[in-house]
Amino acid sequence: MVINNRQKRTRFKLKKISKRNRLSVFKSNNHLYAQIINDEKGITIASASTVEKKISDEKLTRKEFAEKIGKEIAKRSIAKGVKEVAFDKGKYKYHGIIKILADAARTEGLNFWGKKCLIMKIKN
Repeated sequence: MVINNRQKRTRFKLKKISKRNRLSVFKSNNHLYAQIINDEKGITIASASTVEKKISDEKLTRKEFAEKIGKEIAKRSIAKGVKEVAFDKGKYKYHGIIKILADAARTEGLNFWGKKCLIMKIKN
């Protein structure tokens, strides 16, 4: 697996500053994957993707699939007791499908750690 500079920078900052579980996102040309990872134990807590039969049966656009995956990963992680995560966008910019997935997960109840949280802590 080739890791580019943006992906290295993102993961380094997340692991250095935050001890939260990581919401990692990967997208291929055909599918979208999201998983909650506990880096201390090295395990995947919850996952959701468009490969799953339950999700892929419907005829939806990529944006609608991203929203559905975001809501599903939030429901599954909250069911496992994980409500606070650090969003790992990997090598992708925060727009389009990645942003839709993150916003959908937020609306379902996941609390994200990110740049805004860090700025708020510094101000207070």
